[in-house]
Amino acid sequence: MYPAGNLLIPVAHGQLEAILKQPRVTPARAAALVLHPHPLGGGTMHNKVVFRAAAALNEAGLIALRFNFRGVGQSTGVHDEGRGELDDVRAGLQYLEEKYPGLPVTLCGFSFGARVGLEIGIANERVLNLISIGTPVDKYDFGFLESCPKPILFVHGDRDEFGSVPRLELLVAKIKLHNPRVTVRLIKDAGHFFEGHLDELKHAIVDWTAPPSGPSDL
Repeated sequence: MYPAGNLLIPVAHGQLEAILKQPRVTPARAAALVLHPHPLGGGTMHNKVVFRAAAALNEAGLIALRFNFRGVGQSTGVHDEGRGELDDVRAGLQYLEEKYPGLPVTLCGFSFGARVGLEIGIANERVLNLISIGTPVDKYDFGFLESCPKPILFVHGDRDEFGSVPRLELLVAKIKLHNPRVTVRLIKDAGHFFEGHLDELKHAIVDWTAPPSGPSDL
């Protein structure tokens, strides 16, 4: 049986199945939205990378919300090739805004989740910080990030099958032309799904997010 979430967020196409976890430390410093990889490749909010990223954000003192995109698990609707999924991201951010007004938000996306999430997060005023895991620069155009004004962390395996390191480095160099608040954590011998390197992934996120080494905006 597909594991059930503990939250249903109402949206125009019905609902988004989600899981919301509070940090052990209270009050929470901020909130975070964590987005999963491509649904047609089996991506869900229960993906190991997504789960570990959410746990890292919890450890850093953030409330972590992750949800299933449309057509996945108990989320209604059907996959829309990244178009309707933009609205799903907006709905997740809206939920955090309504439930935790005034709390800053970190948006964290893995693979496909990074592509659709960052496009919304870069323009949303509540989103102060961005985290991109396994950025699939070989599959999607991330040129919109070249004008990104916000602190952003890239966590990437040096053996990523969907994002060559040279292409990621070129993107980072273009962002840094006007935004110095860009950090790249390259994990040695890690592939796209960070098999055998999930602890390193978690530590990279905690180190960047948690004080005193985290972004000053939080």
